[in-house]
Amino acid sequence: MASSILVLGAGMVGTCTALHLQQRGFDVVLVDRRVPGQETSLGNAGLIQREAVEPYAFPREAGFLLNAALGRGAEVHWHARGLWQMAGSLWAYYKNSHHQPHARAAEGYSRLIAHATDEHDLLIAAAGAQDLVAREGFRFVYRTAEAFDKAAQRADRLRTRLGVRSQAENTARLAQAEPALRVPLAGALHWLDSWAVNDPGALVQRYAELFVARGGRLLTGDAASLQPQGAGWSVQTTEGRVAAQQAVLALGPWADGLIRTLGYRFPLFIKRGYHQHYTSPAPLRQPVLDVERGYVLAPMQRGLRLTTGAEFAPIDAPPTPVQLAKAEALARELVDLGKPLPEPPWLGARPCTADMLPVMGPAPRHRGLWFNFGHAHQGFTLGPVAGRLLAEMVSAENTLLDPAPYRPARFA
Repeated sequence: MASSILVLGAGMVGTCTALHLQQRGFDVVLVDRRVPGQETSLGNAGLIQREAVEPYAFPREAGFLLNAALGRGAEVHWHARGLWQMAGSLWAYYKNSHHQPHARAAEGYSRLIAHATDEHDLLIAAAGAQDLVAREGFRFVYRTAEAFDKAAQRADRLRTRLGVRSQAENTARLAQAEPALRVPLAGALHWLDSWAVNDPGALVQRYAELFVARGGRLLTGDAASLQPQGAGWSVQTTEGRVAAQQAVLALGPWADGLIRTLGYRFPLFIKRGYHQHYTSPAPLRQPVLDVERGYVLAPMQRGLRLTTGAEFAPIDAPPTPVQLAKAEALARELVDLGKPLPEPPWLGARPCTADMLPVMGPAPRHRGLWFNFGHAHQGFTLGPVAGRLLAEMVSAENTLLDPAPYRPARFA
């Protein structure tokens, strides 16, 4: 008889974890309060970022920090209550952003990212989701020559060290590649191996449909109801309490609340973000990150999506989309956005760790419980490889890569 396992959370990470466990013969029940892909995985820029080999460090430039503290610019917004609640984790994040600890984090991060597109490719083919994915890369665009030159030097280092392919584009070449740009820019880096998804939530849903088609059970339930039951675990669903021998927490930004009830105090925090769609009459051909202003524009099925930087606020705080208004004004300098769709701005949260590495592996003090969360900005990118690695650990087989840097025990 197959071993049974609950996977709590049907975002990109949880859905891919369920698929990989299923492939290894487990009887899997995937549980979420909503349909798959409708929370954090829905609202991102839809990028599978093969170039994202270095995690986002805590900014250290004095000018940037002053602007953030004073509420200038679109990159960062904060709530006083959020900063107070996250103070310990943010201080640890700041310390881990020094050169040496950040280099160690990047080593572990880059090993995961190296497998991101290959692992997505297998699931995209199996799920018949090729229509959602463009494999033509995306661009970082720069307004000043100084920033462009510095970025080109970094890109050369990444190509040499990690094989990350990119192409530097000067003002003329960028204007030719993206005629929708309204003003000349200093240049761009075209990351060649990253992919763009025109409906991120739909890709998660296709993966979930594949899971169900292969015999998996997808149930609506409350992860907060998780509790030990006999030698295993159970959770309350709309079909009653469902039990299994093991359980995986893949709850993204909601993981911290649940693991605290189990006695864990990990240095976790969230970065909230917003998006809005626009009816641009001259949309971009590929997504672009306006690096010096801190927002992304991404062509989607529903229009041109504008996504914001980081908001440090409690996960349950009311929306304060001031960054979105600032980013919209900046984006209108570059492209004709058109009108926003008649809908409220979307709000979601990114699950972050102070050491910038995800939490993947066995719970230190609970038999049969596994963690797979904390993927920060890259849960959408890392879902398939994170799901594979966790499933390999659960099944006690040889792993794709050394899981030691990501194990929860580092915080215990």
